[in-house]
Amino acid sequence: MKVVVTGGAGFLGQRLIGALCQRGRLTDAAGRERAIERIVAADQGRCGAPVADPRVSYATGDVADASFIGSLLDGDTDSVFHLAAVVSGEAERDFDLGMRVNLDGTRWLLEACRRQPQAPKLVFASSVAVFGQPLPEVVTDSTMPVPQASYGVQKLAGELLVGDFSRKGFVDGRCVRLPTVVVRPGKPNAAASSFASGIIREPLAGVQAICPVEPSTGMWMSSPSTAVAALVRAHELPASAWGSLRSLNLPGLTATVAQMIEALRQAAGEQVAARVRFQPDEQIARIVRSWPARFDTARARAMGFPQDADFASILRAYMAQYAPAAIR
Repeated sequence: MKVVVTGGAGFLGQRLIGALCQRGRLTDAAGRERAIERIVAADQGRCGAPVADPRVSYATGDVADASFIGSLLDGDTDSVFHLAAVVSGEAERDFDLGMRVNLDGTRWLLEACRRQPQAPKLVFASSVAVFGQPLPEVVTDSTMPVPQASYGVQKLAGELLVGDFSRKGFVDGRCVRLPTVVVRPGKPNAAASSFASGIIREPLAGVQAICPVEPSTGMWMSSPSTAVAALVRAHELPASAWGSLRSLNLPGLTATVAQMIEALRQAAGEQVAARVRFQPDEQIARIVRSWPARFDTARARAMGFPQDADFASILRAYMAQYAPAAIR
């Protein structure tokens, strides 16, 4: 079995590839469980510490380049995980870049899947950013997506394309709307939600963190390990479990910025929590406020998708791996 992971050099992509290598087997579109023989990680650049496994190779190129995407799927691709994207803040600042990567890149990938001898499975990493104001107090599986930023529009358009290509039998697609994934190690990125990791990561590293939104701002979030498990679960479910509705709101948990900082205070102390400084940024706040913070994910839970217990457990898992000296 050959698996292609776009965005494979990124944080989530690397975590997914590591999980696939450990798992060793996946179920193809015909329902047969097969050994993973090759994983191709495609991205615009190489990661600093790639997964060390002989089954993993890296392809560097532009995911919005149809010829590059076409070269990744060379007639023997069974499964694709499409994680590559221009993130929310950057897609809002650079409309053309967001459209080219998030929309055109998804279209070219789907066309490459369409040319395969057998329709591959495709897991598309979408986002809760497909929803926007006005919103009900709790978003349900029947809430209509009305995105209020370019990133959300592009992700929703990608979902619709995956759904139509699946309806036509060109691909066996499934779209999962990821919550904000926290806590991410490394450096901040251009996502509007980047601060959600920064207000934990930077203080634990002894650095001041800037929070651009109000303490009362709530977010729907998931740990990295749960997000990766959800991507694998989405792949392994049979097509019959999805039916004609190929998009899904994933389980998560709601926490406000104030609750996140309090959890940090409880786990690492007042001195660490005091390193968070509030500095309003209306552009970021406007984007984040447009996202829903509470969901009823009955469909996903019935389909067996995992869910984190609480933010404190997410925080402690991050600290155990990246900041063990800070754990009280």
